[in-house]
Amino acid sequence: MLHASLFGAWHAFYTAGMILEGIVTTRDSGGAIHVAPMGPIVDESLLKLRLRPFKTSQTYANLRRTPFGVFHVVDDVLLLARSAVGLLTETPPTFPAEKVPGAVLADCCRWYEFEVREFDDSRERAEMLAQVLHCGRVRDFFGFNRAKHAVLEAAILATRVHLIGRTEILSEFDRLKPTVSKTGGPPEVEAFALLEGYVRDAPNPRKDD
Repeated sequence: MLHASLFGAWHAFYTAGMILEGIVTTRDSGGAIHVAPMGPIVDESLLKLRLRPFKTSQTYANLRRTPFGVFHVVDDVLLLARSAVGLLTETPPTFPAEKVPGAVLADCCRWYEFEVREFDDSRERAEMLAQVLHCGRVRDFFGFNRAKHAVLEAAILATRVHLIGRTEILSEFDRLKPTVSKTGGPPEVEAFALLEGYVRDAPNPRKDD
């Protein structure tokens, strides 16, 4: 649980921070690497992360067992899309983290090794307050691209098909698709098609859809 003495100190950070979308790697009880998209709340210093995994997620279970992980800033939306909807068939190349028992995605732009210092399990989505212990850079971020952002929005929508409903999500996909086709390359087009197919074939859409 989050200690009351720390709540005030973190409150300003919560309200002033922004959500930075990326990918978190953790390790399960057998040491296997788990890859999952996540948007922690951060500020411009990126010295702290407020993670909010669902308590049913593998990331939550892994961090509850061992409070170390790595957050990555990436521009590979195909990787993000596959991991978002559970269609990542194999772990991408990694190398060992330097300060924590974790794994760094070899093709990320930047990475942030962290330790979770405080937990709050009182809500459906857990609150995990993490301290960044080390950061590094692999390569430059590709840059602003409308197709990549559209795929990111589509990936977030696809993970909510059981909450929002298939029809509404596909309507949003129709709005996003021209941006992907006009401004994206083959990876963005492939990622968007993958997400669209996932939503169309979702096994558990909202019942009133």
